[in-house]
Amino acid sequence: MPNISREEVAHLARLARLAVTEDELDKFAGQLDVILQSVASVGEVAAQEIPPTSHAVPLRNVFRADEPRPGLSQQQALAGAPAVEEGRFRVPRILGEEA
Repeated sequence: MPNISREEVAHLARLARLAVTEDELDKFAGQLDVILQSVASVGEVAAQEIPPTSHAVPLRNVFRADEPRPGLSQQQALAGAPAVEEGRFRVPRILGEEA
């Protein structure tokens, strides 16, 4: 006899808006019970002395150090722009709304 009942399977099916037959209720109850037992067996294997991990191999940062360095001035950044207005890039209005 499965630990999950037909009524629980029917309830889950209603929540998921799935139409299941009476035969499927019995079939799914058995399948869900196997899944729940498998998950429970994984929980039994986990030991307190084994720390949880998110990756099988250690991760290391491969990026360069985050150090400040000189950038473009406003004039240099705007030098190649097709249109400039009040020290900013001028772009066409796309929404047609008044600012």
